[in-house]
Amino acid sequence: MAGHTNNTILKLFLAICKNTNLIPMLLISLLCSVSYFFGVYQHSDGANSTAIISQDHDQNCLSPTISIITAPQPVLNFKPNHTAEEELISGQPYVSNTYFPPCDIKYSEYTPCEDLQRSLKFTRDKLIYRERHCPEKDELLKCRIPAPYGYKNPFKWPVSRDFAWFSNAPHKHLTVEKAGQNWIRFEGDKFRFPGGGTMFPNGADKYIDDIAKLINFKDGSIRTAIDTGCGVASWGAYLLSRNILPISFAPKDSHEAQVQFALERGVPALIGVLASNRLPYPSRAFDMAHCSRCLIPWGLFDGQYLIEVDRILRPGGYWVLSGPPINWKQHYRGWNRTRDDLHSEQSQIEAVAKSLCWKKFAEKGDIAIWQKPTNHVHCKINRKVLRRPPFCQAQNPDQAWYTKMDTCLTPLPEVAELREVAGGKLANWPERLTATPPRVRSGSIEGITEKMFQEDTKLWKKRLAHYQNVNTELGNKDGRYRNLLDMNAKLGGFAASLVDYPLWVMNVVPPEAKIDTLGVIYERGLIGTYQSWCEAMSTYPRTYDLIHADSVFSLYQDRCEMEDILLEMDRILRPEGTVIFRDDVDILLKIKTMTEGFEWSSQIIDHEDSPHFREKILFAVKKYWTAPFRS
Repeated sequence: MAGHTNNTILKLFLAICKNTNLIPMLLISLLCSVSYFFGVYQHSDGANSTAIISQDHDQNCLSPTISIITAPQPVLNFKPNHTAEEELISGQPYVSNTYFPPCDIKYSEYTPCEDLQRSLKFTRDKLIYRERHCPEKDELLKCRIPAPYGYKNPFKWPVSRDFAWFSNAPHKHLTVEKAGQNWIRFEGDKFRFPGGGTMFPNGADKYIDDIAKLINFKDGSIRTAIDTGCGVASWGAYLLSRNILPISFAPKDSHEAQVQFALERGVPALIGVLASNRLPYPSRAFDMAHCSRCLIPWGLFDGQYLIEVDRILRPGGYWVLSGPPINWKQHYRGWNRTRDDLHSEQSQIEAVAKSLCWKKFAEKGDIAIWQKPTNHVHCKINRKVLRRPPFCQAQNPDQAWYTKMDTCLTPLPEVAELREVAGGKLANWPERLTATPPRVRSGSIEGITEKMFQEDTKLWKKRLAHYQNVNTELGNKDGRYRNLLDMNAKLGGFAASLVDYPLWVMNVVPPEAKIDTLGVIYERGLIGTYQSWCEAMSTYPRTYDLIHADSVFSLYQDRCEMEDILLEMDRILRPEGTVIFRDDVDILLKIKTMTEGFEWSSQIIDHEDSPHFREKILFAVKKYWTAPFRS
């Protein structure tokens, strides 16, 4: 084919040489065309080379020049290979100008912004020392966090709900401390999670059934949930089978590795604590909030923690409480507390709930449920009598990145009539996913229209198909990828396109983004968090199987160092995990060069619409390696 093309061009060139006046102009055009078509032809073989549209256009050429990266592009292996007893130890340093060495094994579970030694510098008042406290620039590690020796890829979902490898999270403390509560058991080379909890020793499934007798879990009205002080996240793990998508959070404290266990099980979780800052979620995010013996002092500090739950609860949402002080008459002896003490605590909680205009929805056995009003019509009238807490004035209810908690009540959007749902009524799941979110429908998200939302949904279905052409594992429903992260989620289109697969996506909206869309993501029935990528994420190393980074490095250009963001990605990515970068070609070439020093394999492919787009896609796979064996 190449020889035929070259012969045709040669004959054409000899023919036009008879007209000497046309030779200079036609010669230039001909050479430009040859360069262009030869580049396109070469690019058709993606296994051998990658064609990149250069930034510059020759003034004499009608088409952009194409430069060919002649280095062979690897055929990436996206399959997991280390699920049993195979171990590869990081050996000789990889030859690269940007090589980043392995960190010491003591950093194997390093969480930069929840570091124990750094936290001790802060006050213990209200557990402020357990909040995020990130390292300064000169304290940042410039090495790769090692997996522990013997690390294996987690069990596939749904088996992972009940089992995790001991070598991945080698902590037996909870197996002793919570032995009688069926949290976790150690069996040979793995942990088993029977599904128990302090307030549900008979299992989370039965406990959820008891809640479902009081709240309708079947009609799709309950989709997003938050579990405060989650333990090993069994409540969230068993909610997933009911099409309810939870976020579980707990501090990094004496209950060693509880969030890490949740993530090894394939359950959405973050390190977090109710202390002095708002939780990193928008207002009106969750259909249900839950606390089962979470030890949060709900009645203290002018009800500040319940006020924060109120901010993130959807109008008409539920707060579920079990454990002290609920059903204290039955349990006070076992809790080693006095009747008066427990009665006082429940009275405080009831008073705060009433001041928030919540109604007591149900109390049966060990479970109590309150419901937030669907609007604040009556609540504003009641403020004339119940003056505390006052309504907040002139605040952004969605702002939640290092934003201090309030002791004022977040007002719901205005309504025209008593029965109207503030902010707009949501469709039930699964229609909620593709229905235009109320925030978009009302025009409250600047620059986003209903038409743009619908087009974005279609666009990401197309983009996912393009990704799957390269990485067929992303198209399998066998559980190769379970924990996913979208670092710049925008409207949540990437997560929405994957909704039929056995996985979940943590959708991040950076506070530096021009438009705050996290509220829209929650209105679609998806989950996410605020996170600046100039800092580390509140999660353990090796959290995610796949990371999607759409325009992340364009967003953070001149804000923080590329290598620091990439090192954080390496920290939270599992061995043999995958990263998909979308960005300008010049940025991707820098990323590709730098990640060679991480021992990642990578390949640049064209935009799904045309090779002429400057936006390209870089697929990368993290090498499997662990810390060396220590006797």
